[in-house]
Amino acid sequence: MVASFDTHIFWEALTSEPYWKGALLAIELTFVSLATACVIGFFLALGRSSRFRSVRAFVFFYNWIFRATPTLLQLLFIWNALPQLWSAFAGTWFKPFLAAYIGLSLNEAAYMSEIIRAGLLSVEPGQELAGRALGMTRPRILRRVIVPQAIRIIIPPTGNEFITLLKLTSLGFVISLHELLTASQVRASSDFRYVEAYTAATVYYLVIVSVLMAVQAQLERRFTWKSSARRRRAPAVQAVAHDAR
Repeated sequence: MVASFDTHIFWEALTSEPYWKGALLAIELTFVSLATACVIGFFLALGRSSRFRSVRAFVFFYNWIFRATPTLLQLLFIWNALPQLWSAFAGTWFKPFLAAYIGLSLNEAAYMSEIIRAGLLSVEPGQELAGRALGMTRPRILRRVIVPQAIRIIIPPTGNEFITLLKLTSLGFVISLHELLTASQVRASSDFRYVEAYTAATVYYLVIVSVLMAVQAQLERRFTWKSSARRRRAPAVQAVAHDAR
């Protein structure tokens, strides 16, 4: 006989401390991992256009490794194999959260590098040439001219990556990270009420992702390029030239 859905057990799981703490942990891990991935990805994107072949080869190899292997395998390697290769990681300080942070950050950096590179390439080459004509250095051109324009292209897909990364935090349960999915697994194994336990976790994910999707929609409306010529801002180089006078 099929057991009926017990709303009392569902509500108890939904409002329990392990669930909301697991949800907060997943959000925290997503934020710090994506922030780190953006920093690493920015330098990887710059490395793709480096004049040094060795740098370009390293970036290609990095992206190939982390994009061609499963994220789950990467987490297991960092948690189980890394302490065997490097004894420093065998200490008690190496917690599941840190292992998940390292794994997700390195993995996401490979994808963010392509997003950031696409944003940088979207800026017309003439913008950089004009900056050089004004005597600006390469770092200053990036900071004052290229990055402010590229960020309009980068932010919308970064919202998608944030949502994807949030769901990837559920893989942390394989390395004993007590995030939301782990909380539902523990709750289900206590009385074998899998439907109620997993449904409660589903509600958390749906609510969190729905909020993120709403934020992403706002960002897309805010940062999408305006198609109308009258709404376009003056080129960034003109502003820089005005400041340089």
